[in-house]
Order: sequence, then structure tokens, then C-alpha cells
Amino acid sequence: MTPDEMAAVRGELEAFAAEVFEPFARRDQRRWGQVYLRGLLTDGQRKSVEPMAAGLGKDGNRQAPTNFITTSPWDPAHFRAQPSSPGG
Repeated sequence: MTPDEMAAVRGELEAFAAEVFEPFARRDQRRWGQVYLRGLLTDGQRKSVEPMAAGLGKDGNRQAPTNFITTSPWDPAHFRAQPSSPGG
């Protein structure tokens, strides 16, 4: 997604991320989960954390998304219990 496309859907993406990352105990985990999700949706060839963070402007802290991915404890049972989306 381009920055303009991201801006157009940001509210919906934030609502989706709030639901997805709701089981994380700490606010910073939920925040960096949302940042990581936005990074996955941005344009770019490489989807490793550092190149994604570089393209996220003020949210481009390179260490925090890495810590989110590598050390945030989470229970996959919450995600598995969610109903599948239509067609998914």
C-alpha cells in the first residue's frame, strides 16, 4: 500500500489491530503489533522488520518491532478461537 492508501484505511486498520492484539497484556505490545501490521501492508520488496520500520516514518523505531516479534509472549489459542472470515 502507498502512504495515501494507508491513510485512507487507517481507521479501519486500527480497529482491526485493536481486536487482533487485544489479548496482549501491555499497551506497548498492542502498539507495536499495529505498527508491524502496517509495515506488512506497505509497499516494499523486503518484509523483514528493519526495512519495514525504515518506511514507517515516526513509527519507524527499528528495535521495538523486532522485540515485539521475537520476545512478546502471546497465546495462539485466542487467534485460533476467532471465527474464520468469509471465504477464508
